[in-house]
Amino acid sequence: MRTMWPDLWHSRTSMELWLEARASTRTALSSWLRTPAPHRDNIPMPSARQANVLAIVGPTASGKSRLGMEIAQVVGGEIIGADSRQVYRHMDIGTAKPPVEDRQRVRHHLVDIIDPSDDYSVALYVRQARDAIANVLRRGRVPIVVGGTGQYVWALLEGWNVPEVSPNPLLRDELQARIAREGLPTLVKDLEQTAPAAAKRVDLANPRRVIRALELALQDPNSEPEGPTRTPPPFQATVIGIEVDRARLYERINARVDAMFEAGWVGEVEHLLNMGYGPGLSAMSSLGYREICEYLRGEATLKDAVETIKTKTRRFARQQGAWFRTNDERIRWFSGEREGLDQAVEHACDSVGKRMDSR
Repeated sequence: MRTMWPDLWHSRTSMELWLEARASTRTALSSWLRTPAPHRDNIPMPSARQANVLAIVGPTASGKSRLGMEIAQVVGGEIIGADSRQVYRHMDIGTAKPPVEDRQRVRHHLVDIIDPSDDYSVALYVRQARDAIANVLRRGRVPIVVGGTGQYVWALLEGWNVPEVSPNPLLRDELQARIAREGLPTLVKDLEQTAPAAAKRVDLANPRRVIRALELALQDPNSEPEGPTRTPPPFQATVIGIEVDRARLYERINARVDAMFEAGWVGEVEHLLNMGYGPGLSAMSSLGYREICEYLRGEATLKDAVETIKTKTRRFARQQGAWFRTNDERIRWFSGEREGLDQAVEHACDSVGKRMDSR
């Protein structure tokens, strides 16, 4: 460890105290965080006729929210959000949050639930989403999981047992200091050496995610990587995927980014900053918010910020494909065009035993 982390271990005393205090959780945390996305092909999903929960997945800008609304109004459903950015209050435009009108017509869960200064995790999401699904089912409604955060979706549907761990400010500060001194590539290299499996599924261009992965992997660098344990969830899910031709998807992404700026995205970021939510917060590292902060500081032109956001959003859409693969047999894929969406609605109705004429 001393060879790999020469600067971190200059403050060894504080680090040792922290590691000793967290010793009871070392193995569980390290083994979970240092694994690639779990192999899903060995966990059979139920047939559509057994389903009492629906899930809608796909890349950003594919039309998941719109389809979720359509299905919810037909089957008597409620939306369970599965988006790691839409949980934050005051961040509406840049996260493509469902408009208030939609949330008034159809009840949404796990949207607008925490402040931008709060941390959120997959473990907390799974616990809250399970509670929300149970609540919806008790009232005789249909839970519809909608979102593009693949880790959230599969952790929920596959019943991952994810350890809940609070962030460690001491270690996090030291890792951030290393980035300031040596640059992000240095920490990326350390992550690849310490937890190569985790490095393959973490956004290595996102300092916050690299720091978080190291924060957990460092607790037990000698443990063998294992997948998270799983407990079958107490519900049956049918998963519907929306597929859009790449060229068409990129057109949608570019148009949506333009529409976000026209809707006042810059003003939204200014409002967040004025409320005291600084650019160093986890929430403010969300796609687009960081670039707008750079523009507001005079570090980029508005045109450059817009183009950078479009490029990064297209890249993000490609990354989502690692979680939602078209050859995943448990996902029933439909075209994102009108005919395909109509077929998806019909499939959803069949899955939960609802009649199409109930529209």
